[in-house]
Amino acid sequence: MPDSDNTVSTSSNAASGRLAVPPVACPGDSLAQVATPSLVLDLDAFDANVMRMASAAAARGVAVRPHAKAHKCVTIARAQMAAGAVGICCQKLTEAIPFVNAGIGSIHISNEFVGEARVALAVAMASRVSLSVCVDDVRQVAPLGKAAQRAGVRIAVLPEVDVGQGRCGVDSTDAVGELIDAIDHYEGLRFGGLQAYHGSAQHVDGWDARRDTARLAADRAAAYVRFLAARGIACPVVTGGGTGTAEFDIESGVYTEIQPGSYVFLDGHYGSLEWRDDWRFRHGLFLASTVMSTARAGLIVCDAGLKSVATDSGLPRFWSSQQAGQPYYRTASDEHGVLELASPDEDGAPWLGEPILLVPGHCDPTVNLYDRYVAVRHGRVEALWPIEARGLSQ
Repeated sequence: MPDSDNTVSTSSNAASGRLAVPPVACPGDSLAQVATPSLVLDLDAFDANVMRMASAAAARGVAVRPHAKAHKCVTIARAQMAAGAVGICCQKLTEAIPFVNAGIGSIHISNEFVGEARVALAVAMASRVSLSVCVDDVRQVAPLGKAAQRAGVRIAVLPEVDVGQGRCGVDSTDAVGELIDAIDHYEGLRFGGLQAYHGSAQHVDGWDARRDTARLAADRAAAYVRFLAARGIACPVVTGGGTGTAEFDIESGVYTEIQPGSYVFLDGHYGSLEWRDDWRFRHGLFLASTVMSTARAGLIVCDAGLKSVATDSGLPRFWSSQQAGQPYYRTASDEHGVLELASPDEDGAPWLGEPILLVPGHCDPTVNLYDRYVAVRHGRVEALWPIEARGLSQ
């Protein structure tokens, strides 16, 4: 059983007499000393995942613009840029602020936005970085164009086309043409290409079915490119795709840029999909937890519940290199996670106080619950990485 003194002690401010929250971990700590629940990043897996995606795309001449909504961390974005990424995506304007301030020079807002305050923020960003944004209605274009023109900045604007998601994006060539005409009307805007993202395609289970869905999305995107070419309009960028379809998107000959996010972590949902043997990423993101109760035969209770892990893509999974006969996470409440042991009669007493690792089902909303990653290599804490964009959802 690990020495838990480091995880439960508190410090005080002698001058004020106030208690201070103890550090989650310190560099050099063992994994067993990390306070729980905490978000743990296996650096060996992370490094391997970043390089796998970068090298696969580079081999086909496709740019990688990773989606920062998955990790919300400047340190991770810098690692992706160092591996060859051309920039990052953010889903919300405020989410991009820490990355702008950190000097990430190329940011794509892969989502529509409306309203005077958001337009003003976009224009302010465009004075600091190379900014591109999405539109799917001509009414989104005019306020942005006028504000950009007044500020003397230039923003790349990408009409979003619906390639199968059925959520945002226009679904006709006429609508694309109208958007480009509206963009061309403003000196502060330029047509930057097309946003063609099919979110649900990322999660199709069977490999063949996911390939076919991705191909259909690429075919739809290609039809818009042909339409533009017939009008004499060059389409400099077709951006989209994600972790689940990246292997197909980079081979499509349509996408010039892909937007994978979860690949750096491989969460439980993506890990459960069918993958080609030579296209596998490694689980790198874990939830460190501690067994805090063994009062019921056949069950153990850990300290990671709904306030510690997102469950929209399923409950977390107990992590072990030997999966057979391991505990099964069956129920989450606010601060408790209940795991079943291999036998309903098994005595859970030996588990009390034991550290365990869980694989979250969905990394994005799980990451948004934490202030930092505990970055670990070979069982030792190497660093703490701030999650600067946590909670920035406006």
